[in-house]
Amino acid sequence: MSEATVQPTGPVLEGANDAMLARLIAHQRTMARIRAFEEAAAEAAAAGEVLGLVHPSIGQEAVAAGVCANLERHDLVTSTHRGHGHTLAKGADLAATMAELFGKASGFCKGKGGSMHIADFSVGMLGANGVVAAGIPIAVGAAQALKLRRLPGVAVTFFGDGATNRGPFFESLNWAALFRLPVLFVCEDNGFGSTTRNEAVSAGPGPAARAEACGVPARTVDGSDVAAVDEAAAALLAEIRASGSPRLLHARTHRFLGHTSIDAQGYRSADELAACRKSDPIAFNAARLRALGCADAEISAIAAAAGGEVAAAVAAARAAPHAPSHEAFADIQDIGGGLWR
Repeated sequence: MSEATVQPTGPVLEGANDAMLARLIAHQRTMARIRAFEEAAAEAAAAGEVLGLVHPSIGQEAVAAGVCANLERHDLVTSTHRGHGHTLAKGADLAATMAELFGKASGFCKGKGGSMHIADFSVGMLGANGVVAAGIPIAVGAAQALKLRRLPGVAVTFFGDGATNRGPFFESLNWAALFRLPVLFVCEDNGFGSTTRNEAVSAGPGPAARAEACGVPARTVDGSDVAAVDEAAAALLAEIRASGSPRLLHARTHRFLGHTSIDAQGYRSADELAACRKSDPIAFNAARLRALGCADAEISAIAAAAGGEVAAAVAAARAAPHAPSHEAFADIQDIGGGLWR
């Protein structure tokens, strides 16, 4: 893991106290778990143990950690094909998440969802989604359900900058603003829609401006700085909870790996990739922790613990059985049995 080249400064260091230090350590744990999980998932996919494509969010961990640290268990989340980090940060069990990737019966969806369709309703994770932008209107619908049923909570939808050119993004912004729904739109802007640079296909000043054109207040933040994401998400979520109306968080971040774990990124130069890795959110936060007096041994222990937890999850997933063949078509469609009442 490379060291951050920019040394942390500013209000986080100047106003740091024990509570802030504890929160930054918690962020480090969350990001380390996500990083270790996705590195292991990519290795398992390369070995043929995980079938289908794996879309890592390595380099983007600070967005998931910073946003989800401000969510309650009853808050609802929708995600993307790049959704492992959001799932883990929302509180889903790591071993069950890994088992789902391995297609095993101990996974959340008994192995039927796989990497791109993880869901854990017990922690409010309504599901990842393999269709670009498809999770956005689901979150808006969930927010409307919360409002109609007078339930507490907000809905949060994570999506990439590639989703902002698709119809569901605009329709969802309009609907959420029109009906004043408690939803936080989180754009993880890594600069690419699959293998295409977003700047080559997107007109105008970007996602925040598009949101504000629909009457949705927006805020842009450095998505590689978990403390900055945390602060911005906390402020926006407080506004949503107080007003019941939507907000958008535009997090500029970096995708270190390709669109999938087997994408060699021939469309990016070695210099560009090296520059991206200088904004490693885990290394940046580790440098901040050191500046606040956290010992190297404690920071290393966080990474070691994450690695050990993931190794155990991989071993358990390998040993777990597949769901029996007679259950292949169970749980995939409501046929009137009352499952969704």
